[in-house]
Amino acid sequence: MLSRTFSNTLTGSRTSPKTLVGLSLAYFLVLLDTTVLTVALPDLRASLGGSFAGQQWAVNGYTVAFAASLLTSGAVSDRYGAARVFRAGIVAFGAVSLLCALAPGLGVLVVLRALLGVAGALCLSGSLGLIAQLYPDPAGRARAMGVWAAVSGTALAAGPLAGGLLTGLYGWRAVFLVNPLLAAAGVLVTRGLTSPAGRTRIDWPVQAAACAFLALLADAATEVSLPPLVASAVVLALLVWRERRGSAPALPGGLLRATGPGLATGAVVNFAFAGALFVITLLLQGAGRLTPLETGLAFLPLTVPMTFNALVTGRVVARFGPRPSVAAGLVLLFAGLVASGAAVRAASGLGPLLVCGLALMGFGLSCCLPALVAGVVSAAPPGLAGTAGGVLNAVRQVGATLGVAVMGVVAKGTTGDGTSAALFLAAGLVLLAAPAIGWAFTGGGAQRAPRAPKAPKAPKAAVRPGRGAGS
Repeated sequence: MLSRTFSNTLTGSRTSPKTLVGLSLAYFLVLLDTTVLTVALPDLRASLGGSFAGQQWAVNGYTVAFAASLLTSGAVSDRYGAARVFRAGIVAFGAVSLLCALAPGLGVLVVLRALLGVAGALCLSGSLGLIAQLYPDPAGRARAMGVWAAVSGTALAAGPLAGGLLTGLYGWRAVFLVNPLLAAAGVLVTRGLTSPAGRTRIDWPVQAAACAFLALLADAATEVSLPPLVASAVVLALLVWRERRGSAPALPGGLLRATGPGLATGAVVNFAFAGALFVITLLLQGAGRLTPLETGLAFLPLTVPMTFNALVTGRVVARFGPRPSVAAGLVLLFAGLVASGAAVRAASGLGPLLVCGLALMGFGLSCCLPALVAGVVSAAPPGLAGTAGGVLNAVRQVGATLGVAVMGVVAKGTTGDGTSAALFLAAGLVLLAAPAIGWAFTGGGAQRAPRAPKAPKAPKAAVRPGRGAGS
């Protein structure tokens, strides 16, 4: 069935199905690392030591660098060619993953996770740029992104399952040993791809300022401290000043005007999902006393919908645009968070209500995320597809970083009341994001793909008596 889906997606295109598989596999690899370590955190702490905040930074070290680097990696992809940037990113990702598996201490691991985030940003932006290049037709691109999201989006939910399985069998270091194998497979199936280089200028000081801003903001949220919050505000002011005066802004004004509401929605969705995943994991392994493997299996209701529903979403977006999918995704995500929060408050453990909540979250994410990607990339001004994809994923990772930090503070470890409050907080933010659906209803994002015009009939005068029209 999957091979038939790839074939249908590529109808009318010269792109080989294995190329789309390779691009999707690379994104799967990058997103897997945003969640795969979550279930392994208790084993990581037992092995390397560290505080609750240290566990948060083991996750956020990756997402902070990932998010900040995405602001520039899109422009790097447009400047040096998506194919070259993609290959560099995926090779570096595999190599740094090996170093992570050998990390002797928590501090070294956090630094290596940051380098892994930079490599992941290059890989992701390169894959988005290649999809935009290989599928210039809006309808074909939407279908390709549906397949891309189905294969890669599964990583968000499959991370806890894979992390629990690997940690339960071999310890936390095993979660990094899968990456080199997947990276090698991605390189093999995408070899031979080429793409032209552009003339996009890159503002490296902006990149440095973005990294500093996100790191300080995450530290302020994690430690609930005022000095890093003030410092982040100062860095943000300098960043805005530099962007307005620079000749090559990382966030072109036209791009933000075209995609701003979609970007905000992506940030809120990732805030809710990443934060919920973090606090529910700690609750299940703490008060719930589940093993890492049992915790990973507990997230199956979240994982399963994302393995197939994104394919359906890709087809819906190709036919009707992002409007129905974004709306349905936010509603389902809100309902899933409320149900999960109610289950935790009732101390029902991994009962039917929590299973239902996780399943609703899985359907909501797989409805919303592919539609946001297709909408934002299609709405980008000409020549900025790679940049638009990078910015969208950057703000999504900012949301994820803040979700882990803020919801972790609210949850205060593994207490049921704190976890319930964190989930209800996330649900409220998703509800507040609902007006952003108006972006999809007022022309933002991909429009409905036009139907192919019917071939004009030959005029009757062109048909000679006694001869067929096809003669």
